[in-house]
Amino acid sequence: MIIPGVEAELHKLPGFCEGSNALPYVQGQVNCKSFLGHKAVYRMCFATAAFFFLFGLIMICVRNSKDPRAAIQNGFWFFKFLILVGITVGAFYIPDRPFSHVWFYFGVVGSFLFILIQLILLIDFAHSWSQIWLRNADEGNSKSWYAGLFFFTFLFYAASIAAVVLLYIYYTKSDGCAEGKALISLNLIFCVIVSIVSVLPKIQVTALGLLQASIITLYTKYVTWSALANVPEKHCNPTLLVRMEGNQNGTAVGQQPTQWWDAPSIVGLVIFLLCSLFISIRSSDHAQVNKMMLTEESPAMLGGGSPVPEDGVHRAYDNEEDGVSYNYTFFHFCLLLASLYIMMTLTNWYTPDEAYRNLTSPWTAVWVKISSSWVGLFVYVWTLVAPLVLPDRDFS
Repeated sequence: MIIPGVEAELHKLPGFCEGSNALPYVQGQVNCKSFLGHKAVYRMCFATAAFFFLFGLIMICVRNSKDPRAAIQNGFWFFKFLILVGITVGAFYIPDRPFSHVWFYFGVVGSFLFILIQLILLIDFAHSWSQIWLRNADEGNSKSWYAGLFFFTFLFYAASIAAVVLLYIYYTKSDGCAEGKALISLNLIFCVIVSIVSVLPKIQVTALGLLQASIITLYTKYVTWSALANVPEKHCNPTLLVRMEGNQNGTAVGQQPTQWWDAPSIVGLVIFLLCSLFISIRSSDHAQVNKMMLTEESPAMLGGGSPVPEDGVHRAYDNEEDGVSYNYTFFHFCLLLASLYIMMTLTNWYTPDEAYRNLTSPWTAVWVKISSSWVGLFVYVWTLVAPLVLPDRDFS
């Protein structure tokens, strides 16, 4: 929806630019036609979010495949795609002004929750990484595994320090930008505290060293950078100046629509894809895969039967008669949040109404991202101290 060829076709849709005849970037205003891709992203992501919300409601309390609704989750693909297409087409005819303003705040809340999910996935990823390498080092009595852990821990901390320096250089000024200085400094202090806590002797009984802390620190620096890239003050935000310059050059000649791609957005999409890949791998249970593929560990083989019937035809095995492999409603809820996160990332957390005036995102975007980093750090610290606070609980 944002690439020039598609965005140019959106000009033909009725109602998108009614009541906005401002010339391109004259006296702080921008032609509505420059933001058609932006508005289309809102509508596309509204459609996917509404789709997943609908099916999340339908799948509440589905316990096993004996529930008739389980068949809807795992089949009827033609009708589900038809519903999604129908919602998408209808979304493009929603009146613009109230929709864009209200849906922005839905996107803010959903993105906040999804950033926390990303950080929890990173905590899980770092824990699994450390656990596997430490186990390999103990079993193989090889120092190379320890060297590898040290190298990546050092690399992540070095990148974090470099990020802090660059943030101070580019997103602060000696005579201003007090908010940026405070946010960078606070997150730096919090990351130092988290790293110290992770190596305390009592914590080390259940923790796995600094690798986890280094990954969380680097991710926190990314979230800080992403937040500062939304500061609506030109002299404190070089990313905003780049966006505005691209908009002026593109709309002045009438050849290119508004350019929304920048470094924070691209990095955010890459992290999103990596987290999606990790959760797919992490959620794969070998026992479930074996049952579905009818391998030697499947019930048919364990019972002494043959996985291939006498007629030689392979048949699917229902591995969810006793219980579903995953929570269907939570699955759709995560995809709903992912839709909102993608929407906010592709539009740089801008609202269409704000874009008409000054091409800046509100301070809301800054504080949502920063607060999500603080909550994420708290969650990480809790994973470290919880085994000490609740010794009778099994955290394995």
